[in-house]
Amino acid sequence: MSETTVPVTTLASTSTSASSLKTRGRGARISLGALQIVLGLFYAFASALPKLIAHPSAAEAFDKLGWGSTGMYLIGALELAGGLALLVPLLSSVAAVALGGLMVGAFVVNVTVVHGPYVATPLILILPLALIAWARRDRTTELVRWVRRRV
Repeated sequence: MSETTVPVTTLASTSTSASSLKTRGRGARISLGALQIVLGLFYAFASALPKLIAHPSAAEAFDKLGWGSTGMYLIGALELAGGLALLVPLLSSVAAVALGGLMVGAFVVNVTVVHGPYVATPLILILPLALIAWARRDRTTELVRWVRRRV
């Protein structure tokens, strides 16, 4: 005769699992917040600022594209707005989607016009932006509710 054994979970293992999930969730929230801060500061200072102060390297790149200073200031302003919006909890998901769209455009321009060494950079930036957009999607729902109340 064979015996069938059924695993028995104890209260201790259940509470340990619950606390580890809670800790893991807290760690994930902290990591996501840190990622948002790093990307927000990157877009505001490393990406937008050279365009907005007309750094010679940025001006040269936009002149090469044929977009001139108007295109440079416009892209710089969009990057600054997106970088700052990543730091605002209610706007973080929408900002990540908008910056992701901007990075798709940057990738297309890099592939078709620039042919430079940084072709993959926009694609690399899309990945954390997509993660933020997905993880903070509940914020988009909150934003839509807030806008509907105001209208």
